[in-house]
Amino acid sequence: MVKVLHIVTRLDFGGAQANTLYTVAHLDRERFDVGLLAGPGGILDEKAAPGTLTYAPALGRAISPVADLRALGSLYGLVRRAAPAVAHTHSSKAGILGRLAAAAARVPVVIHTFHGFGFHPGQSFFKRNLFILLEKFCARFSDALVFVSRDNMATALAAGIGTPEQYRLIRSGVKLSAYPAKISRAGKLAGLGLPPDAFVVTGIGNAKPQKNPGDFLEAAARLLPSRPKAYFVFVGGGEALDGLRADAARRGLERRCLFTGWRADSAEILAASDVFALTSLWEGLPRSLVEAFKTGLPAVCYRADGVADILRDGVNGYSVEKNDLDGFCSALAKVMDDAALRTSLAAGAAATDLAEFDIDHMVRQQEQLYLELLARKG
Repeated sequence: MVKVLHIVTRLDFGGAQANTLYTVAHLDRERFDVGLLAGPGGILDEKAAPGTLTYAPALGRAISPVADLRALGSLYGLVRRAAPAVAHTHSSKAGILGRLAAAAARVPVVIHTFHGFGFHPGQSFFKRNLFILLEKFCARFSDALVFVSRDNMATALAAGIGTPEQYRLIRSGVKLSAYPAKISRAGKLAGLGLPPDAFVVTGIGNAKPQKNPGDFLEAAARLLPSRPKAYFVFVGGGEALDGLRADAARRGLERRCLFTGWRADSAEILAASDVFALTSLWEGLPRSLVEAFKTGLPAVCYRADGVADILRDGVNGYSVEKNDLDGFCSALAKVMDDAALRTSLAAGAAATDLAEFDIDHMVRQQEQLYLELLARKG
């Protein structure tokens, strides 16, 4: 029996957390004994498989030298007591502190998955380069560095993080069998307060700077006045949610540009939609785009990191450079206004090969990686 310990900063909404929870629950119990360490207070704590979750005191998202040193000490103690054969870290903070703790505790195999990066172009020179330096240092204690997109892999290589021999591509998994959701479209629209003939543009994500929901609202403000049947729906909560709702109300758009908060029926909302829109500025690979394509929705996106791995311009959607709001609105208007084009793109979306994104395939790939690295260590 191989003991595996997953470490994540906190179990909030997000692809890294959802994938980690699924992996912990679905690793082969005949071969793997699985545990999970996370900072306290996560929205998804109750979703952890029974008996797997242990809290790591002081581990949280905010940067705090004192709290982070305490978190490192608690992680070291917890990892040493757990004595896993494999430590697998996720998210930036847990990736750094968790790998340092695992190395100090002499864990035989240490793996980190990049679900995106803690550094990005919007940061100051000092902060960005500090994060890169930390990642380069922690890569020395990593037996494998897992990426969810080829773009992220290229970014890490260019930054000098680890070596190609450490790199593995394992996609961020989605329960593909759940898409497209089977719904009554009229009923779902009515539940959102929308008329049965509504044309719906949907985005999904955390309402935080990374997902850039402000551009989603700005696109709505530009495109809705000349399209009376159109509605924009952003599914997701987060730190900016109240401000976005207030801004939509200030613009007189509160009935036509909805910010729903977190919902459990995002698959059903996608099934009731006509176009998917993504304004993220940095990503690993957005699981919501995979979900949209599996639903058969054409997509218009900023060309953020892993988006280019599956979006083909003119085939299943359109992408434009990040922060090019004019180009984004132009592409979105083109898709909204041309029914024949939309039909063609929808067919391209439904035909997109997404097999490598199946979440059970992701789990099997991780199992194989654990066994491969353990065999290499003897």
